[in-house]
Amino acid sequence: MNPIWLGVDPGLAIVGWAILEEAPMGEPLIIDCGTIETAKELTTPERLLEIEKDISELLQEFQPQHIAIEMPFFGRSIKAAGGVLQAFGVINLVCYRDTGILPVYLHQSSWKCHLGNGKAKKKDVADMIQVLFGLESLPIDDSVDAIGIGYAGLCGLRNNIS
Repeated sequence: MNPIWLGVDPGLAIVGWAILEEAPMGEPLIIDCGTIETAKELTTPERLLEIEKDISELLQEFQPQHIAIEMPFFGRSIKAAGGVLQAFGVINLVCYRDTGILPVYLHQSSWKCHLGNGKAKKKDVADMIQVLFGLESLPIDDSVDAIGIGYAGLCGLRNNIS
């Protein structure tokens, strides 16, 4: 069996996730991808609990051997920072608790550079992923970023963040 990677784009409202399988020859395969969405009307702890449950289910279903997570970065806009950082912490905790895996943490600009453009917008990332994996169509949502994150980790990109 080829190694399985989980790529994660963390967030409180939306968590993007993707499962990729390494291929001994050629490009890896996208096994599945999607989003975990939490309702705004829920309290932050309720949203974090939902993320914890859903990530745990993904880990159990796909049993990845490797995990890559985008490290949140906040420039001028830090309004959503608290929620995203809490979600990142829960995802990090669940991954380690459920699998014993220390995730690879990647900066947004580095995994996007790996795809060809460090400042790419979501549509650009989707276009690059489509070409790279030979896909006819791809939803333009947070799962696209998770595919890029997982792919960069699978290809060996590391930011040495601990």
